[in-house]
This record gives sequence, C-alpha cells and structure tokens, in this order.
Amino acid sequence: MPRTLLARTFLLLAALVLLTTAAWLSLFRYIEAEPRARETAQLGASAVNLVRASLLSAAADKRLRLFEELGSREGIRLLPAEADDQLVPMPDTRFQRLVRRELIARLGPQTRVAAQVNDQAGFWISFRLDEQDEEEFWLILPSERATRSVAGHWLTWGLLALALALVVAWLIASRISKPLRAMAEAADTVGHGRTPAPLAESGAEELRRLAGAFNAMASSLERHEKDRSEVLAGISHDLRTPLTRLRLEAEMSIADESARQGVIADIGEMEAVISQFMDYARHESGETPQLTELNELLADIGERKLAAGYALHLALAPLPALAVRPKALARAIGNLIDNAAKYGGGDMLLQASSSDAEVRIEVIDHGPGIPPAEAERLKRPFTRLETARTGAGSTGLGLAIVERIARLHDGRLELLPNPGGGLLARLTLPRPH
Repeated sequence: MPRTLLARTFLLLAALVLLTTAAWLSLFRYIEAEPRARETAQLGASAVNLVRASLLSAAADKRLRLFEELGSREGIRLLPAEADDQLVPMPDTRFQRLVRRELIARLGPQTRVAAQVNDQAGFWISFRLDEQDEEEFWLILPSERATRSVAGHWLTWGLLALALALVVAWLIASRISKPLRAMAEAADTVGHGRTPAPLAESGAEELRRLAGAFNAMASSLERHEKDRSEVLAGISHDLRTPLTRLRLEAEMSIADESARQGVIADIGEMEAVISQFMDYARHESGETPQLTELNELLADIGERKLAAGYALHLALAPLPALAVRPKALARAIGNLIDNAAKYGGGDMLLQASSSDAEVRIEVIDHGPGIPPAEAERLKRPFTRLETARTGAGSTGLGLAIVERIARLHDGRLELLPNPGGGLLARLTLPRPH
C-alpha cells in the first residue's frame, strides 16, 4: 500500500470506480446480448425467407442471375448442402447459443448453423424450400453478421467517463489530504518549539472544526510558553538582588575567612542555578537564523572555554556554513562542555565532522558516563541522575536546554557511551538538500 493518505484514498476510489465500471459493463453486455442475438437471428431468418421465396417464385433460368444479384448487393451466397460437408460449429458462447435458439425457433428444428463449412468461413444457415423437400441449401452471410462487437463510440464515451471519474476521485482525495498534510506540518512545527502559522479554517465542517481546534491549541501553547518563560525569568531576576546583597554582607560582616568563602561559594552556586533557570526560560525561537561558519563558531567557543581554565581540546574538520541560530547553538555547545567539565573532569574533546546529510558536533569526556537506559530520561527538564555525574548544585536543566535547541534546529541530541570510557554527547544538525 502507498504511504500517503492522498495515494491511498485515490487508490481506493480508483479501484471503486474501476470495479463499478467493470460491473456495469458486464451487466450491460449480459442484458444487451439477448436483444442483439434476437436481431441477428431475425436478420438471418429474413434472409433465408427472402431467398426461399425468391427461389420458389423465380423461373429456373432466372435463378443464376438472382444468385449473382444477391451476392453482389447483399453479400449473400447460396450453395447446395452435401452429405460429406465438413462443419465447424459456431463458438459455444451465450450470444451464439441465443442466436442458434432464435434461428431454430424461426426456421424450424432441422436448421443447422455453422461458422465454417469445407474450410470456408462465414455465417452458414441451412434451409429447405419446404418441410417435405429433401434437398437442403446453405445460405452464407458475411461472418460479421453473426459477431458481437462493441461500438467504437460507446468505448470512447466509456473511457472518457472513466477518466472523468478518476479525475474527480483525485480531487476528492486531495481535498481530504491537503488540510491534514498542512496540519501534520504545523504539528511538527509545534513539536520543534516554534509557533506555526494559523491553519485555514475552510472546507468541510469536520475539517473546519479540526483546524479551529488546532489553531486554538497552538495559540494556547504559545501563551502558556510565554507565561512560563515570564514567570521563570521574573523569579530569577528578583532573586539576583538579594543574592548580591548577601554576597556584600558576607564579604563585609563575616570575619572567619573559611566561613566567608563558604558562604560566597554557596551564593555563587545559587547564582549559577538562577542562570540556568533564565537560560531555560529564554525563548530561543525569537532569534533569527543566519548563515554561520560552524568552524569559526566552535573555535570561538573553544577559546573562551580555554581562557576560563577548561582542559579542552579541539578536533575540527571542514564544515559547511549552515543557517542556524548562533547564540542558541553556542549556548547548547557551552552547556555540553560545562556538563563534561563538571561531571567528567580531566581532559575533554570538542570535535566536529560532516557528511552529505548532517553535521555532527561531539563533546567527549572520560568521567563515569551515563547508563544507556537513562539517556532519554535525562533530556527532560529537572531530571538528574543520582550517581557521581550529578551533584547538589545541579538543576537538571542543562541537557534539557540542549535538547530544546537541537529540536529548534530540526536536529537531535544523543548521549552515547564513549568507547574509551565516559560520555559522548553528540549534537546532530541536518544539512539542507
């Protein structure tokens, strides 16, 4: 079966049209066979009666001329029947059986019908001048008189009707599948974190209601997303001011050095958590995609992380320029590097490669790694792994932010085990066709 609804609907409608047309043609041929057979038999019987009457009424010396006239004008031949004639009967079809039955009913039970006598084809009908006469004759009509054919104009009109029915079937199928295809594309847009254009609320009542419900759902999701982002951003912003005051108070009021540094470290950790909340609340789709040299972007990220003291190595291959949201993509790669530094420790590797279909950006560490069964769960917001790869200061938003940005670029995030031990975080971006 075809994969698309359009092709499947058209195939079913076309099959229905073809089967219905075939059924009507079969029914027409069945019903039409009897009157056509009656007409053919009447034609043959009339020719026999005409020839018999002509033979009985014509003088003996005029019969030869009469036979020539009938042969030249009507295509009728007359031959005497012989006892050793080799007969080939008419085909055993319903039409021919009806013709034979009608001829016998009109000319008598002694009538014989053949398709060929002594290797001569034609519509052969035997008759006697009268019932008591022993002499038998063959009346030969052209073969097409006893054949059943479909008129060319009927076939032409039938093909035109069939073509028209298939065109209408295609229009019906396309009117059903087009709004559903548009809705599928809009749903895919929503799934990637973007707001789709409103669907056209037209067509049949059910499709209008479905499009209206989808538009209302998309609008509601967009409103809830904005409300959630505003709430998170507002809370995070409001917390920064008292945290700043606490930092100043700790530096000025706590005399014990170790206690002061502990309080300052706790406040720094709280500020880092707030920053992650603000990153998660940020609406990434507001950034406009622009053509970006990925190697330049990755090199800039690497320089900033090295300046911050990260043990990061770069292994970059030639990469194509892609239309991406550079700030969002830099944030996602930075989160992966921060995650590797926090939980993997030691040396880290930022590498990139490309193929005809996609670009792969990978961050590799040599820490404890993530169990494969937990990889998908850890991409959800506020989810943490209760092992050595998590700590008390983790909000569980770092990978969720990367996952959202990956979907925003029609890409994907994969958390794979590193063959040398640790975690391989792979961000895959599709290349345009």
